[in-house]
Amino acid sequence: MTVGMTPLQIYSIGSCTAVTYANRSICAFRGSSVSISCTYSIRDGADEPEFWFRQRGTTTQPEDVQRDPRYADRALLEVTKTGQSTLTIRNLTKRDSGEYRFKFGKKSDEWTNSLPGTTLTVTDIKVQVIWSPVGPKLICHSSCLRPGPSSFVWYKNGERIHSETSFLYGGMVDGADRLSCAYEGYRSDPVLLMSNSGDVMKDTSISLTCSSDANPPAKYFWYKKKQTLVHEEELLFSSIQPSDTGDYHCEAENDLGSVKSTSVFISVKYVPKPLSVSVSPSGEIVEGSSVTLTCSSDANPAASYSWYREDDVFPKIPKDPEFHPSGSGGSDADSSACPGSLDQVKQFNLSHIN
Repeated sequence: MTVGMTPLQIYSIGSCTAVTYANRSICAFRGSSVSISCTYSIRDGADEPEFWFRQRGTTTQPEDVQRDPRYADRALLEVTKTGQSTLTIRNLTKRDSGEYRFKFGKKSDEWTNSLPGTTLTVTDIKVQVIWSPVGPKLICHSSCLRPGPSSFVWYKNGERIHSETSFLYGGMVDGADRLSCAYEGYRSDPVLLMSNSGDVMKDTSISLTCSSDANPPAKYFWYKKKQTLVHEEELLFSSIQPSDTGDYHCEAENDLGSVKSTSVFISVKYVPKPLSVSVSPSGEIVEGSSVTLTCSSDANPAASYSWYREDDVFPKIPKDPEFHPSGSGGSDADSSACPGSLDQVKQFNLSHIN
């Protein structure tokens, strides 16, 4: 799907050459196809092959989009009739965003490269989360939405919610739910709801989205504390890890100023690992002396512990990371273990010297 604006007509200085672009700007969804068209008139006829190029700087020489490896098997030039040209780009990516210009040459006059063309913006459908004292408000948002009434599709944990067809989600939400929306067949990535803090499981995929209302449009920056992460609207974790735990915030900036968001704390949860058991004092233990066994592991949230002797749970301190065997008799001269998970049990023998 594409959204276009009014045509743009360009005249070459000092000649009767003219190019009229069908759209001054076009907005399209990532993964879709787009056609950029123009009509042109020339005084003597072109003697060089016509082509489209993407403007990448004032000093950069124009490069035919069809010869650019970044557009391999995706760009197609179509000449429908004399004086009309259409460039079609399939399977759009965000990197395709930019200004596209038509170029041709004449014997007496070269079409200048500095004249404007059609600006293409490639974007996604996103679920925008706005927090308020009464809870989160979810909006299906994109800069490529058509003006006027539209129909939307909402999904919760992968299941379609048939009662929701508005851009504004009206159902109940829970912190454990993953919600996504779709518009004209293009579906957003799911979002995991978090307010000032969020708990997520290790190896899951989450995204943080920064949004603001600004004119001219804002540029976005994501930070972890004071460290700059990305210069993008979205901060994506494809497989979040414990090292990603921390405070995050974004900033929106345009020529008129900047604004900073509130911080979001992400806590990455994971099962206990690795498990270790230590004995104090180490070495052989004299009967009647005091000994401490300590079980430790890295876990979030902090692990609780249970002590075992062979197949029996010690009844004295079932959930303490430390265990103090009795100092008399031989009943504790056995194999003891502290399991953090079934496949991570380490055993130590308590030997008694007579």
